[in-house]
Amino acid sequence: MKKGILFSALAMLLILLLSGCAAKTIDEMYALPRRSERNNNLRSAIESAMEGRVYAAPLSGSNRESVQTADLDGDGKEEYLIFTKSTQGDSLQILLFNQLSDENYVLWEAIDCKGASFEQVQYADMDGVPGSELIVGTQLSEKVTKTVAVYSFAADQMEKLKSMIYVRFLVCDLDGNGSSELMVVQNSDADYGNGSVRLYSHSDGGLVSSAEAKLSVPPDFIRRITVNRLSSGEPAVYVSSGAMDNSIVTDIFALRGDVFTNVTQTSDLGTSMQPLHNYLVYAEDLDGDGVLELPSLLTMMYNTTEQNLIRWFSVDMDGRETNKLYTFHNFDDGWYIQLNSDWIDRIAAEKNGSTYTFYMWNNSYGSAVPVFTIYALTDRDRDSQAALQNRFALYRGEDVVYAAKLESGSAIYGMTENYLRANFHLIRQGWNTSES
Repeated sequence: MKKGILFSALAMLLILLLSGCAAKTIDEMYALPRRSERNNNLRSAIESAMEGRVYAAPLSGSNRESVQTADLDGDGKEEYLIFTKSTQGDSLQILLFNQLSDENYVLWEAIDCKGASFEQVQYADMDGVPGSELIVGTQLSEKVTKTVAVYSFAADQMEKLKSMIYVRFLVCDLDGNGSSELMVVQNSDADYGNGSVRLYSHSDGGLVSSAEAKLSVPPDFIRRITVNRLSSGEPAVYVSSGAMDNSIVTDIFALRGDVFTNVTQTSDLGTSMQPLHNYLVYAEDLDGDGVLELPSLLTMMYNTTEQNLIRWFSVDMDGRETNKLYTFHNFDDGWYIQLNSDWIDRIAAEKNGSTYTFYMWNNSYGSAVPVFTIYALTDRDRDSQAALQNRFALYRGEDVVYAAKLESGSAIYGMTENYLRANFHLIRQGWNTSES
């Protein structure tokens, strides 16, 4: 018995030695971990500066925290930014804390901002030197003019480079030089005019503005802004807006040489891309080539459904269109199918509930033959329904099974099961629903 106890004690001692715990006292082993001195100093500095103030997180954008970090001065150490407002009013203030040593933080700057709330915050290298510029959007009150300001922190000095009113702003690199520009969308001077867009870039220690480029609609109608490329390779900003007739209009902004321009308004039509009336469809990279395709409606011959074909095309710097692909979108049931381009003039669709049968007309449009049918099955026995009458499943979801069937005209037009499986897709959420 004593030998067993002794052996156990020796084993425990060996484990402690190997783990490095033997050098600690019992009190040290069971003590709670202490907060680092650096964190204690930072917390104390923040608490002191926050007297009479409360946290005020930005309302939108990717940076929505009340406490954020960024290397503003380019010294390799991140500064702490605390977004606050006064407890007695709407006075906004950004508290910047700089690390003087490994353990000490001090209040470096307190930036006073006009407004009732921080709307959006971005960080970007706009001057090509180490460190980031701070871009802050504030809002005076709900549905009232917003202001965006740009701050630089070179040589331990804060400088306010620019301040302007805005409806939307976006950080992007349209000239491809590695430094960001600021694109600002503003209201027109006219009471009911369309909006305007300017590009601000860093030059000679400040921000300079491009010439004004026009939007096709008022900026309040903007639903989605996307940075992508043109088919000719240049970076571009795609601005999709909702029009009064329940359609989507897309403006594309890019730098043609040194000139900031709306590419779509320099096309042969002289206006932005043709809107999709009653179709809330946005530009998307459907074929995965890194370039957004824009949608345009095509009417099917003798169509008996409320759906239409969509022609997807890309645009180059000169506004020239290149056809990319064609689809039939069924938004009600959440799917689309890509179609061969040589079918477009002769294909038609017939709807029966959630079932769509596609026909192909002959050259004289005197008769049509059924080619394939797509089903959206939601009943409890949907799996067994998907296998009835030579059907085959295209996709199995949690609450629905999409199935298809080859009809009598499938062999004539080269329609196969493999084709349908490869070209059937689900509609991604957000294609026809604002910015979700």
